[in-house]
Amino acid sequence: MKLYTQKYVPEIHKSLTPMAEIEGFPVRPGLFDVHGAMMLPVGVNFTVHTHYGTSCTLLLFHRDALQPYARIPFPDAYKIGDVYSMIVFGLDIEEFEYAYQIDGPYEPENGLVFDRNAILLDPYARSVAGQRPWGDRKFGGYHARVVRDVFDWGEMPQSTRTMSDLIIYELHVRGFTYHPSSGVTHRGTFAGLMEKIPYLKELGINAVELMPIFEFDEMMNSREVNGKTLYDYWGYNTVGFFAPNISYISTDEYNQEGTELKELIKAFHDNGIEVILDVVFNHTAEGNELGPTFCFKGFDNKVYYMLTPEGNYYNFSGCGNTLNCNNPIVRLLILECLRYWAVSYRIDGFRFDLASILGRHEDGSPLNNPPLLELLATDPVLRNVKLIAEAWDAGGMYQVGKFPASKRWAEWNGRYRDCMRSFLKGDSWHSWDAAWSISGSGDLYGGYYSDNNNNYAGYNSCVNFLTCHDGFTLYDLYSYNEKHNEENGWNNTDGSNDNRSWNCGIEGDTEDAEVLSLRFRMMRNACAVLMCSRGTPMFFAGDEFGNSQSGNNNAYCQDNEISWLDWSLLEKNRDFYEFFKFMIDYRHKHPVIRKKLPDAICGMEPLHTHSVYADEKEIPGDAMTFAVSFAGYNTETGKDDLVYVAINTYWEDVLITVPTLNHQRAWYLSVNTWGDGQNRYFYREGEEVRIDREFIMRPRSVAVFTGR
Repeated sequence: MKLYTQKYVPEIHKSLTPMAEIEGFPVRPGLFDVHGAMMLPVGVNFTVHTHYGTSCTLLLFHRDALQPYARIPFPDAYKIGDVYSMIVFGLDIEEFEYAYQIDGPYEPENGLVFDRNAILLDPYARSVAGQRPWGDRKFGGYHARVVRDVFDWGEMPQSTRTMSDLIIYELHVRGFTYHPSSGVTHRGTFAGLMEKIPYLKELGINAVELMPIFEFDEMMNSREVNGKTLYDYWGYNTVGFFAPNISYISTDEYNQEGTELKELIKAFHDNGIEVILDVVFNHTAEGNELGPTFCFKGFDNKVYYMLTPEGNYYNFSGCGNTLNCNNPIVRLLILECLRYWAVSYRIDGFRFDLASILGRHEDGSPLNNPPLLELLATDPVLRNVKLIAEAWDAGGMYQVGKFPASKRWAEWNGRYRDCMRSFLKGDSWHSWDAAWSISGSGDLYGGYYSDNNNNYAGYNSCVNFLTCHDGFTLYDLYSYNEKHNEENGWNNTDGSNDNRSWNCGIEGDTEDAEVLSLRFRMMRNACAVLMCSRGTPMFFAGDEFGNSQSGNNNAYCQDNEISWLDWSLLEKNRDFYEFFKFMIDYRHKHPVIRKKLPDAICGMEPLHTHSVYADEKEIPGDAMTFAVSFAGYNTETGKDDLVYVAINTYWEDVLITVPTLNHQRAWYLSVNTWGDGQNRYFYREGEEVRIDREFIMRPRSVAVFTGR
C-alpha cells in the first residue's frame, strides 16, 4: 500500500488569479463553504459569517502589533447569504495575524450590540494570539493566526475500547507538572505531561481526561488576595473553541500551533491511553452585559447567546452568559468543532461541562429531544467518539439518569458520588443507594444494553466517581469536615457546602498516628469500592498518592501549591500508591466487574447484593455492612470470574459469610483494607488467603474476595 502524507490541493486552488485590488492587496471572492482562514498555494482564504451585521472588514496585524497594518473591507460581491469570503493573494502566514470588524445596528434591547470599532477574533480561529506567556497582563486584544498542519499521524487506528473498559484519570495540564517536585523538564506544559506518560502507564489507567485545553483567559477576573495573584486557573472560560491554549506549549509554534499537543496525543495512543477533552460549550469568556466584546458578541450577539426578552443574558452557566446551543448556527459551530478535534487531533472522547445547557431551548426551557444532542449522537464522524455529559447545570436542571442521550451518551454519575461518600463515612440510610450504585446504577440506567449501532445505556452510560476537579481531593475528603476556601478571597462563601466528608477526628493536618491510619484506611475503602463498581471509574490526579488541596474544594483560581500536584507525596505515601495501582490492575484482570459475562458455570447469579450472611440476598435499609457479588464465565481464560466485595462502615467488628461455591471452588482474600498488621492490604494471585466460610470484617473496612 502506498502512503501519501502530503495533503491534496485541488488544481483550481493553485491556478486562481486575482480579480480586484483592495487597499493594495490583490483579491478575489473566496471559498464560501470553508469556515475560518485557510492557507492556499496562492494566498490565504478568509471566510466568516454574520446574520445581523451589515458589513465586514478584514484586519491584518504584524506579529504582536496592537494596530493593524491593513484594513481590507469585503465588497458586496464577496458575500453570499450571510457569508463573507475573500482570497487575499501573496500573504505569508508567518508574517501576519488577523482579526475582523463588523458593523451593524446597536439595539441592546433587541440583543444587537454591534460596534464597528471592536476588534473581533475569528470564531473558527485555529490559533489565538494575544496572551502568552501564562499570566501576562500585557494584553492588546485577541488576534488569530493561520495554522499550517504538517503533523503526520501515520496509520493510527481509532480506539475500539468501550466505556466500561476505561479507567479515567482527570488532570489539569499545568497543575499536573508545575510543582518543582514533578521532576520534568518542561513544567506545566503538554511536553511536561508527555514526560509523565511512563508513570501513568505504570499506574494502569487507560484514559486521561484533560481539563480545558481550548484557548481560555487565565487573566479573567484575576486579582490579588493575601499577596498571591489569583487566576482563572481551571480554564472554564473559552476564548477560542478550535485553538489549543498556547500557554500550555513549551516552545513557540508560530503558525504550527497544536504540534506539541498532537505529539502528546500520539504518545498517549502509542502507550494505550485514550484522550478525552473537557469541553465548555455552555458559555464563553465574554461574560454578561459588563463583559468584553472580542468575538461572538460582535459577530452576532443575538445568535450566539441566550437572551431574555429585554436583551439581557440568561445565566444558566453561572458564569455570566449562556451559549445558544440549539440555534442552528451554534449547533453547526459545535459540530464542526468536535469534528475538527476528532479528525485533526484524534481525540477519543469529550466530556461536556454543564451539559444540560446543551438541551435548553433558545428561551432557556428544556427540550424533550434537543437537536444538538441528537446531531452529535448520530454524526458519522463522531460515530465512535465517546460523549460524556455532566448532566446538570447552574440553572437548576439536574438530569442524572435521564439525560436525553439517544442511548449514545454517558453521564457523570452524581448520585454515585453523593451516596457513596455518605455511606462510606457511616451514613447507613444510604445503604440501598450505595448497593445500587456499586451494582451499576441499574435503577438510573436500566441495566446493560448495547446493539450493533454502538448505542449505549446501562453500564456504558455510567461514569462513577468520588472525586473530580470540583470538590475535595480524596485525601481531603477524609481530612476536613468543612471546606477551607479562605484563600479564594470570598470569605469562604464559594464552593459547595454539601461535601459529605469526614475529618476522622481532627480537622486538617495532624501528626496523630491513629487519625492518619484511619484516614488512609478510609481512602483505601474508597479506592477499592470505586474499582469494584460496575460502570466506568474516574478519579482525580494525585488521589493515588494522597495529594491535598488543604481543604480547598473550589481551587479554580489557585495557580500555586494549593492546586499543583506535590510529587514528593508519591514516596511518602508509597504504600497507598501501590494499593491504588493494585486495585486498578485487579479491575483490569476481572472483566466481570466491568460488564455482564456469560453465565458462570458454578451457578452463581451474575449480579447480586448480600447482607452480612451471604445467603441473605436482601439488605436492610439501614445496613452498615453488605456485599455485592459479580459472577460470569470469562471466555478468554476459560474459567469462571467470581468477585465478592464486602463493605463494613460500622465502627466495630462484623462477622460475615461468603457464598458457598461448588465444583471444588473456594474464596480467596485478595484485598483487606484493614491490613494484616504488617502493612499488607492486598494479595496478588497465588498469594491470597483462602477463606472457608466466615470472615471477620474489621471496623470501617472493605474486603474483596476472588473465587477460584
